[in-house]
Amino acid sequence: MAGRRVAIVGVGHSKYGYRNDVSLAELAWESIKQALDDAGVGQEDIEFVVYGNVGVWSSEPLPAVVINEYAGLTPKGTIRVEAACATGSAAIKHGYDMVASGQADIVMVVGVEKMNESPTPIVVELIGRAGNYFWEFENFGLTFPGYYAFYATAYMARYGATEEDLCRVAVKNHYYAARNPKAHFPREITLEQCMQSRYIAWPFKLYDCSPISDGSAAVILASEEVAKKLTDTPVWIKSIGVASDTSNISRRPDFLLRRGVRRAAEIAFKRAGIPLEESYRYIDVAEVHDAFTIAEILSYEELGFARPGEGYLLAREGQTYIGGRIPVNVSGGLKAKGHPLGATGVGMAVELANQLRGEADRGRQVPVKHGVAVANNVGGTGHYAYVIVYSLNP
Repeated sequence: MAGRRVAIVGVGHSKYGYRNDVSLAELAWESIKQALDDAGVGQEDIEFVVYGNVGVWSSEPLPAVVINEYAGLTPKGTIRVEAACATGSAAIKHGYDMVASGQADIVMVVGVEKMNESPTPIVVELIGRAGNYFWEFENFGLTFPGYYAFYATAYMARYGATEEDLCRVAVKNHYYAARNPKAHFPREITLEQCMQSRYIAWPFKLYDCSPISDGSAAVILASEEVAKKLTDTPVWIKSIGVASDTSNISRRPDFLLRRGVRRAAEIAFKRAGIPLEESYRYIDVAEVHDAFTIAEILSYEELGFARPGEGYLLAREGQTYIGGRIPVNVSGGLKAKGHPLGATGVGMAVELANQLRGEADRGRQVPVKHGVAVANNVGGTGHYAYVIVYSLNP
């Protein structure tokens, strides 16, 4: 990518879940403090702060300056960005661009969300507005379980996947969340438990759906010159792919190919020198957007881990556990680690940086052979798409 090389030099991650014990600023500080300590820098060293926050459900609609003040980061420049569920990755992209272009040498990116400050029906409605509000939400009452249930039923009809295959994704992600103390749901489930849970939007059951989460995550980005002074284990942002798709899902030519996700993968992998159709051969671990179990299966195919129509076989055969074709969502994913929208993409970056540095929790550390990891963060049903390749090599 053009411009200066950019590395992650510090990371922080709060506990995800129902965080009524803290304010929004206090929740953000949990991650900010960890990231500062990890990088070995102080607030005075940060030149700019980018906040990823959707925030329509919380009491602080304009949180950037509130958090900056609380965290001792004033009078640093700051900005809040939003890209629905891909907000965290959009914030990373903004911070990356600032460092790569030479506008700053050290930038902090913080993703934070307190979604549970609003009642569940309100949150469900607000997320449902992330597509085409007047056409889809107002006319047809679509919420996001309904949106992705369309994908699941279409996929099952075309390729023969089953409800059990969807549940296998949930079982895997809960298995790893049980080994992640930061997860919203740090407990295992069985296939039978998933299959017997109540329906939310057929074929989705309760365990097919990600929770409404509060949480924060932070990364500190630095130029190559600064990064090499701060750490012996910088994690480089090798490439970023960004794309979008139609707001109205009925205008997409192939419903089961989220063109934005595929295009973002093509851009990111080409810049990183990774062949898309065999990408899994070059990647140690992936964090993908599994707000619903079918979304993880679609990501397998869009990122080249499996051929079209064969993603569900990776789940059926256990190929996305550690030791399989490619470990996916060994953090627990959005499904079980949690999905505080503004923090999600930043949390992916924290997880992958820890994996590449060999610092993941016991039972979740992948073998690092290639020194490459990938994050796939999706806003809406492919409305916004970000694919970021992280590497131990610049």
